[in-house]
Amino acid sequence: MFGVSLTTNEAIGVTYNGLLSLQHRGQEGAGIAVVHDHHIRCHKGVGLVNEVFSHQKLDALPAGRIALGHTRYSTTGHTSVENTGPFVTEYLTGRVAVAHNGNITNAKDIRENLQQHGLRFGATSDSEVVSSLIAYHITKAQDTVAGIIEAAHSLQGAYSLVIASSENKLVALRDANGFRPLCIGKNETGYAVASESCALDACGFAYLRDVQPGEVIVIEDGEIVHEAIELTKCANACDDGGLCLFEYVYFARPDSVIDGLNVYKARQNMGMALAAEHPVEADIVCGVPDSGLVAANGFSAKSGIPLVSGFVKNRYIGRSFIYPTQTQRDSAVRLKLNPLSAVIAGKRIVLVDDSIVRGTTSERIIGSLKSAGAKEVHMRVSSPPFLHTCHYGTDIGSEDNLIANRMSLDEIRRKIGADSLGYISIEGLREACGECRLPLCTACFTGHRGGSCDKGSHVSKGVLEEKDAPI
Repeated sequence: MFGVSLTTNEAIGVTYNGLLSLQHRGQEGAGIAVVHDHHIRCHKGVGLVNEVFSHQKLDALPAGRIALGHTRYSTTGHTSVENTGPFVTEYLTGRVAVAHNGNITNAKDIRENLQQHGLRFGATSDSEVVSSLIAYHITKAQDTVAGIIEAAHSLQGAYSLVIASSENKLVALRDANGFRPLCIGKNETGYAVASESCALDACGFAYLRDVQPGEVIVIEDGEIVHEAIELTKCANACDDGGLCLFEYVYFARPDSVIDGLNVYKARQNMGMALAAEHPVEADIVCGVPDSGLVAANGFSAKSGIPLVSGFVKNRYIGRSFIYPTQTQRDSAVRLKLNPLSAVIAGKRIVLVDDSIVRGTTSERIIGSLKSAGAKEVHMRVSSPPFLHTCHYGTDIGSEDNLIANRMSLDEIRRKIGADSLGYISIEGLREACGECRLPLCTACFTGHRGGSCDKGSHVSKGVLEEKDAPI
């Protein structure tokens, strides 16, 4: 997500550049909404940012000072234009555009409750539910910020939100657990908010700080007019909820800073922990591009085994983990990486990657290395075994898809063709990310559903009353 409130009519171009810098976070679709003359215009489509937005499409959007954009990585809903953000919802006195990162665990209950009050939905994404709920509460409260805060109190799960209103407000907020990242930056023309600080850097905004868990920030005319902690954890929530640890392992770019910890430093620490926990005699270390490269550097530094580039990467193929189907993931792996036989032939290799989720990618990569002449391949993984589904924004919908749930460590090793296999421990991973200012969510590794509420939906019959005005 990326949004700006400026004092110049450059919001469209800046937002486009911001989305290009966040392309790694989602490749299924992209969209930009702009506020102009108290109206909101939006264009979105399926595909990469530069595929959705030609020069003609960008020029067709009106010049404006407030805009927000989104790249889609689906956790709910199929891939389609209808399920691509931002979502624009019209109500009696205006419009809101909403970009959402995360996953709303009570979206079904909210949708059904809103439908009983006459609201209609055209998509299957939980983000559309969020947009409609916000519009509903703005109408009820007759105040944009108050309505947004009231809507957020009804949401369970993970949500970092950027919201643009036709009243020329840009609102950024983060759930009280801080599951998904969100940061804010400033330059001479105004403020920007983004999922990662790398997008602020690319667009010429000085990184100021992260949005705090539960904080709501309101920007108007290029100035912050409100910043306060407005959201608190549910009384029934576990205490161990926090920032998704997989942000440091995989999602984020290494040049980003998230909640006080540089992603590059975290990944290097992971590699050093791996070398200490799972030493091996080998000739070279190589990382799987891109998210395994920094951990490989750390493994090499700790072990003293030389680091080499083991692959030539096709830069025009996206991240295979976030492709929506297994067939697409398999094709991406075959096209994306080609081993450098001149470097690896006859060598004992330590292969470092960020994770093993389904196992198919690792199996193909190790197979390609051995076909190119590698003598041994010792797999080292900078995250613990994936054992559980994620409800907070990672597309792992069934534990049947997780190889670590079906096989023992040695069975996984034999399945992927490695000569040895070592995962970082959860303690080693926590220590590697010890400089993060927030608690860390480890639910996909440990099963501890930090931050979730198991006592039923916050949205009860008392929240939406029959007398409430329709949107």
